[in-house]
Amino acid sequence: MGVLPRADYLIGSQVVGRRACADGAPARSGDTGVVANSKPRILNNNRDMVWSLIPLVVACLIIAAIASQCTLSPGGPTQGPIPNFDADAALQYDASELSFPIRDPAVPEDWTPNSGSRKSIAGDQGGDVSNVGFISGAGRFIRLAQSNATEDVLVPFAVGGTRYASGAQPVDGYDWVLYEQQGSESVWVTDLGDVRLLITGSGTTDEFTTLAEATTNAKPLKP
Repeated sequence: MGVLPRADYLIGSQVVGRRACADGAPARSGDTGVVANSKPRILNNNRDMVWSLIPLVVACLIIAAIASQCTLSPGGPTQGPIPNFDADAALQYDASELSFPIRDPAVPEDWTPNSGSRKSIAGDQGGDVSNVGFISGAGRFIRLAQSNATEDVLVPFAVGGTRYASGAQPVDGYDWVLYEQQGSESVWVTDLGDVRLLITGSGTTDEFTTLAEATTNAKPLKP
């Protein structure tokens, strides 16, 4: 039996033998025993590369759309519109419904009433609570509560926890008991006999004093 002819070819730096058929014809390429080094499909052509970039482009468009709805405020956050609340009408309504005197304080013109509510405190020392809130000219919130509940139950109800008296502040002939606690909003309370007045919020001492004086100077509303 004769020796089969052999044809060699070079792949990279290696010489790979290719079998020959008995009749001397070269073997089919499928018989070489060599596996082609195929590239990832994403690199096969430009069309595949374009399709692979589409998700990235869509993500960039979404981020750009979100960013276009935001604005930069170099001076920090700005106050939005203040809700419109008719404090005069709310206090007049409470005066006609509650059993204790309600006062409508004449606050400065640049103060804006923005909220109000009426709540009840259960128990022998509890009672009704009429609340109105204001935004001062400087943008700070201050709330006035008027109630026939005792001071001992009104204060924890207003702040949502125990608070201890820490001092007193005379304002226009009335003594207000201060309930100060580090890291919390101040609370001022005075007892007019038939009603307790409570002031709290993020206002300054001057703003608390302004509201305290305006409230005690106001005459009780007629039911």
